[in-house]
Order: sequence, then C-alpha cells, then structure tokens
Amino acid sequence: MRFKRMINVVGVHTGGELNEVITGGVLNVPGATMFDKMNYLRTEGDDLRKFLLNEPRGRVSQCVNLILPSAHPEAAAGFVIMESEYYVPMSGSNTICTVTALLETGMIPMQEPVTTFKLEAPAGLVAITAACADGKCQSVTFENVPAFVFGLNQTVDVPGLGELVIDVAYGGMIYALVDATKLGFQIVPKEARALVELGERIKHAAARQCPAVHPENPEINTINQTLFYGPVVETRDGKRSRNTVVVSPGRLDRSPCGTGTSARLAVMHARGELRVGESLIHDSIIDSTYIGTVRETVDVAGVPGIRPAITGSAWVTAFHQYVLDPSDPFPTGFLLPDSWPATPD
Repeated sequence: MRFKRMINVVGVHTGGELNEVITGGVLNVPGATMFDKMNYLRTEGDDLRKFLLNEPRGRVSQCVNLILPSAHPEAAAGFVIMESEYYVPMSGSNTICTVTALLETGMIPMQEPVTTFKLEAPAGLVAITAACADGKCQSVTFENVPAFVFGLNQTVDVPGLGELVIDVAYGGMIYALVDATKLGFQIVPKEARALVELGERIKHAAARQCPAVHPENPEINTINQTLFYGPVVETRDGKRSRNTVVVSPGRLDRSPCGTGTSARLAVMHARGELRVGESLIHDSIIDSTYIGTVRETVDVAGVPGIRPAITGSAWVTAFHQYVLDPSDPFPTGFLLPDSWPATPD
C-alpha cells in the first residue's frame, strides 16, 4: 500500500505524562533557531501537529516532540514541542522524554554512568545530565532556561469566582500560580475535573488582566497555564509539596511539570522560601515526583531570576508509526468537545 505520510515515533512517559518523540519521517524545518523552526511549523506546517495530536491518531492527554538538527555550536540536537492547542517554548516533561528517547535509541551515544550534552529548545539551550546503567536512562536532570517572577500577589477577577490572588512567573512557559488550599482543593484525583474547569477560567482571566512579556523575547507574551500548588511540608528528604498544572484545552498534566516546577521555584526564591542550593520535591496529582533545585541566581535583562534544575525519570512505552492513507478523509484529524473541552469565553 502507498502511504502519503509515515512518521516514526517513540512513545515515552514521564510521571504518567505521555510525550511522544518523532525519530523519523520529517526532514529539517526552515529556521536558524529552534524558536524560528517552531514559528515556521506554527504558521506554515501546522498540519503535522494536527495529524499527530488530533483524533483519530492523537488524544488530548498527549504531546509530541520533533527532534531536529541544531545550528547552535553547543547543541547535540534540537527539538520542537507540540501540544494539543499550541507550540510552547519549553517543557520539562517533554525534555525528559526526548532525552530518554535519544539515548535509548542510540541517536545520541549513551555513556555510563553519566551522559552529558546540551539540547536546543525553542526557549534556549538546556544542559542535560543523564544517569545511565545497563542501557537504561535512569534519570534526567536538565538545567532549565532562567526562571523569574513577573508579579507576586496579583489580583484577578475570575468569572463565576470573583477576585483571586495569584502569582505570575516564567519557567519556560508563563504561569498563573494559585494556592489550591485557599480554594478548598487538596490536589487529589477526584478533584481533576473541577481543577481543570476552574484552572482554564483563571488562565484566561489572568492572561487578559496580567500582561506578561518576556524581557528578552517579546514573542513569549501570554500566560499559558495555571498551576495549583499545595502547602510546603518539611520531610526527612527535604521540602515537599503537591501541585498540578492545567494544560489547554482542558486537562491535567499527569507529571509534576518541569516548567511549572521551575516557575514555582522562582516564586519561592523571590519570597525567601528557597535558597540557592535548596531543592523542592514536587509531587503530581497521581503522586509521581520531580525534584527541582535552585542552582544559581541570574539576571534576565534587568529582572532577577534563578537557574532551576529539574530531575525526573521516563520510560519508553512504544515504537510505532503513524501513517496517512491517501484516501483518508481526515488527514489533519478532527476535534469533538466531548473530550476536547471548548475554550471558555
């Protein structure tokens, strides 16, 4: 049979979050940087994202990463992150899954006990340290792009809720961070639908009422997601807290979320709750865990920030091919609001 398109994919999950990795079937994408390539795909080549993430091939609780050659002299490779509704400049869970796929398929040679290299994400260069043994990538630590706070204790008026105090911070994406306990949430699975519904309303209200433009890249200029966080508790292993991130068009990140964790580290550091060298164990709504560490303080075009490092593990789940029959009536898929929630007004 002749196929119009065939994409080779490695399925990988981290903390329960499925982030597939394209390893074949796509040639290089125009653009000098990964941010340029991301924008090209968004404006000129979005059929690839739709083909892979829309039904009947994709699902709402899924992301896809496209590995590409990088022109950056320090980068071993680059990658572009595709989510259900849009492209994002950085994602921690997608980074961990991409690194695991690169190493366990041999696209980047694995060195035991530790493999180090750098990847170019659309948001910038990230340094990778992967703990490896017996051919397995056991854990990935990446030094993220700088994280910083746009504003603490910002008041937003949320439809159906009223005034709410949030923090706004960048960790590779721009987040509205919300104290879950003040809204009566414990961040447990039975609350998932309510968290999603409220989180999307908060995000859209905050994006309108709390303008946020990255000081070094004005094309990163809106709140992407809502992060609900629980109290910080002191444990034998260190500071620990629960969190969950609402991903548009309306579902929860199954993992503890790397960029969300980075944004939370920036907020905690700005409040004096976390010093350089200290870590936060971040648990997801399904009890999977990342460890976030404040590595150093940095300056982002005059804005004080931090360099966060995030550690997590991933597991390969599948090797498969997505194909397109020339006669398929849904070459870029479709969406139905029974499982793809409509965007709130």
